[in-house]
Amino acid sequence: MLYLAYKNLISKPLNTFLSILLLMLSISLATFVLQMKDQLNQHLEKNTKPFDMVIGAKGSPLQLILSSILHIDNPTGNISLNEALKIGKNPMVKEMIPVSYGDNYKGYRILGTPDKYLNQYGATLREGKLYKKPFEVVVGSYVAEKNNLQLGSSFTSTHGLAENGLETHTTKPFMVTGILNPTASILDHLIITNLKSIWEVHEHEHEHTPHEEYHEKEREITSLLVKFRNPIGALQMSRYINEKTTMQAALPKFEIERLMKFLGVGFQTINSIAIIILLVAGLSIFINLIKTVRERKQELALLRTYGANIFQLVKLVFLEAIFLSMLGFILGWFLGRISTWFFSIYSENAYGYHFVFGLPNNKELFILALVILTTFIAAILASTSLYKLNVSKILANV
Repeated sequence: MLYLAYKNLISKPLNTFLSILLLMLSISLATFVLQMKDQLNQHLEKNTKPFDMVIGAKGSPLQLILSSILHIDNPTGNISLNEALKIGKNPMVKEMIPVSYGDNYKGYRILGTPDKYLNQYGATLREGKLYKKPFEVVVGSYVAEKNNLQLGSSFTSTHGLAENGLETHTTKPFMVTGILNPTASILDHLIITNLKSIWEVHEHEHEHTPHEEYHEKEREITSLLVKFRNPIGALQMSRYINEKTTMQAALPKFEIERLMKFLGVGFQTINSIAIIILLVAGLSIFINLIKTVRERKQELALLRTYGANIFQLVKLVFLEAIFLSMLGFILGWFLGRISTWFFSIYSENAYGYHFVFGLPNNKELFILALVILTTFIAAILASTSLYKLNVSKILANV
């Protein structure tokens, strides 16, 4: 019966191809969206989890999170370091890390911050040592690999966050003192140095300013990353900062949830399209099976005369349906993963996010169950005419 089902399907290659194509498209769309949503959510959660609050200049709180933690947007402005550090006097504050940036090297951001920033992501050195002096840097694993940076390598930064910046600081080169192990976080795509380096690289060549510590009054930073002893502290402090100071406070968890809601509309739209295509694929399989039963009445009648019962004929129809659904699902799943891989190449270069080629998850297995159910319904409907098969009449007309 299995061999006969296979021969029946390949005898009508166009019908079989269209049924599999529709099913494949619906599965690839659904699995691609599921992978994007789940893995993007994991990336965002991993990168924002170390910090409870970001303090920066007034503006969009989402932009502040995207620029200061995820490093995929422009900052809202600068804030006074002295004013920001006053937040640390609050007993609810557990830790705070100032960050400052404004330059890049070949599109990769150069971030000025104390080395305790690295500890928040569990970063370890693959080789070399941490930066100590101005213009010493450690580089993320991806940056080092893509730009062939090694210990002792030197480079000059370009003003701004875009790769095609016009102003290059040729007189103040950076030197690589350390290379980080991969962390699967935003660190892999950053160049890290101390705050003094960011301040000094933007000083005019004719000016001379001593190497002040970063608590000097006149210094500015891009933002302050804060961790609290308990969640209540973040809520209370954010209200105070937004209402009583010239700065703004943004909560990463809240803003990322809001971002995922915005993106969720697009994900749901694509999923709806995938469901519609799946239903059309089910209809196509049903039509294909109906045509098979009608066009092969004589063959089916002969099978009955050779001893095949109704159950075996129904089984034949079900085998054809299962073959179509499983082949469509497998091809669609692989197409979805290949799409994820291509998208990962783009997103890693543009945003520093890498999407992995993972095994089927529970949601995808649920989709498989839904596909099998759809094809079973199509097979049941197509098999009803088998019970009305008049063997003697059909053979008499041969």
